[in-house]
Amino acid sequence: MSNILAIDQGTTGSTALVFSQEGRILGRAYSEFTQYYPNPGWVEHDPEEIWQVSRRVMAEALAASGVGKGELTAIGITNQRETAVVWDRETGQPVHRAIVWQSRQSAGICKRLIADGLEPLFREKTGLLIDPYFSGTKIRWILDQDPELQSRAEAGLLKFGTIDSWLLWKFTGGSLKAGALHRTDPTNASRTLLFNIHRQEWDQELCEILNVPMSMLPEVHPSAGVFGETGVLEGLPAGIPVAGIAGDQQAALYGQCCWEPGQAKNTYGTGCFLLMNMGLKHPVSRNGLLTTICCDAHGAPAYALEGSIFIAGAAIQWLRDELQIISDASETESLAQEIEDNEGVYLVPAFAGLGAPYWDMNARGALLGLTRGSGRAHLARAALESIAYQTREIVEVMNLDSGITLQDLRVDGGASMNDFLMQFQADMLGVTVDRPKIVETTAAGSAYLAGLATGVWNSPSELELIRQTDQCFEPRMGEKQRHELFAGWRRAVARARSTTGDEQND
Repeated sequence: MSNILAIDQGTTGSTALVFSQEGRILGRAYSEFTQYYPNPGWVEHDPEEIWQVSRRVMAEALAASGVGKGELTAIGITNQRETAVVWDRETGQPVHRAIVWQSRQSAGICKRLIADGLEPLFREKTGLLIDPYFSGTKIRWILDQDPELQSRAEAGLLKFGTIDSWLLWKFTGGSLKAGALHRTDPTNASRTLLFNIHRQEWDQELCEILNVPMSMLPEVHPSAGVFGETGVLEGLPAGIPVAGIAGDQQAALYGQCCWEPGQAKNTYGTGCFLLMNMGLKHPVSRNGLLTTICCDAHGAPAYALEGSIFIAGAAIQWLRDELQIISDASETESLAQEIEDNEGVYLVPAFAGLGAPYWDMNARGALLGLTRGSGRAHLARAALESIAYQTREIVEVMNLDSGITLQDLRVDGGASMNDFLMQFQADMLGVTVDRPKIVETTAAGSAYLAGLATGVWNSPSELELIRQTDQCFEPRMGEKQRHELFAGWRRAVARARSTTGDEQND
């Protein structure tokens, strides 16, 4: 029997799933981990806690699956992409907490680079904008915290990795002495501001600008390839190939079988990420989108346009954890349906600035249109609607940049199970929204890549048979209502962008 263990290491927790060769989920486990907010706009994680939580849920999922010794063929990794970890190569100990993709603490570095006129160079080589979102400036920020760190980095004593590299390092021993491997794949490398997406290699000029020694950077291996084998780990078998790695959004694109140009998916997680496969074309966006590396049907590098929304499901977590007006995210669906419309209430969840298409680091969250009668239902509905409005903004500019009009949208992620949100999304876009039976397409994508690399599946056509639609949501809203609601959103965004940002990081 051939089975794949996939670890989906996300922003707020780690999920492990065991997939059979038929694509069935045999076992799963999930656990959250600690979020650190040292200053406004800063978000950090403990890399060691991420590893311990990830290892534990993998062992739990494997035990729950009933998959025995000799029945596990490979492990796939998918991960929060731009989160940066720097560690000592000898001891394997992180030198600082991981700087999370959401964090804005390298904003001052980004502003200096932009002021020096360097954004066109980075844009051309990497397909990205200069923004604290990406991990290159996070590396620079970590090294700036202690002069000794730069010296150690230049001496080849420090390693950098996105979370996939960190997990692989721990899988394969955890230290140089134990034979740990320092590797990544093109999808994750393309999110660093240090990787030339045209030549598909680390770019020396960009590394020199950020003063990041190239010895810190991992080797880049194909997404559907064998990266190493597991060492002796509690609850997990040794000698299992780690054979598929992809950043979470590219893994979801692959798991949705969006392999042809023009096919697109949107993942509704902590953030919201809409990717459209562009095949071998890599257009530079004129409207605030990113060009990134994804996978073709066989797991080889291809290109995608991406729109990144920083706060999506995180807005629902805000209702739960900070405002405490819900105890579980699932409550928002019934709450939103308690009122017939939003009654003019809009939430712009710019808690960490605005991503595409604005890339406004200084925007701040805004709740507008409140009256004395506004209550929990209005806030829940406004939070859900904000996700759909932001997605429409991405789709409009993606149609312009790609020259392709989106025909349907494949969706996944936890919030895609919210029927109210999915129907409102179809209404806002005016296209079909297609939700699959397995919404854990991020984990599925890494499992499929691992399985292709190890012969569990012989061709992509076998994977297409696994993906099945659960429900299609067709647009029902009239054009006039759609236009009026979206115009209200645009006015709300303008108000949020007029707010003076926190300049403490300059």
